Amino acid sequence: MLGKKVIAGVVAAVVLAGGAALPAAAQDEVDIFGRKAPGGKALEKLIEKAQEHPLGAKENPVRADMPGGQRAYLNRLRCADGKRPTYARVGNFGLGVYQRIIDGYEVVCEGSTPAKSMIFMDMYHPGHKEPAAVEGFTIEPA
Repeated sequence: MLGKKVIAGVVAAVVLAGGAALPAAAQDEVDIFGRKAPGGKALEKLIEKAQEHPLGAKENPVRADMPGGQRAYLNRLRCADGKRPTYARVGNFGLGVYQRIIDGYEVVCEGSTPAKSMIFMDMYHPGHKEPAAVEGFTIEPA
């Protein structure tokens, strides 16, 4: 029985790795849940709607490419003192503006500002690397 679980895990990892390698233009493909991800004009309209809110808010989550993309974005953030903040994933917060589950990260700038922030992220944007920093932070180039 254990062998079947290991094989299933390997198959799942291969499927996820293949999905993470999709170019940004393929965002209207089926996602890992079997649902069609918004792309093209539909995605542009959702981005426009999201941009009515600050980047990193629930209504405008930072778009990233899977968990590795979320961590890469957070690792590029800098506090007011120029140092890298610490962060921890708090959990998921249901469906966001892009109709995908969003994650919340608690971000802490010890001895600097912003002292503590909650940044919301949507990891279902293959190939996307957010160039902008959330309010209160600066960001290193990708």
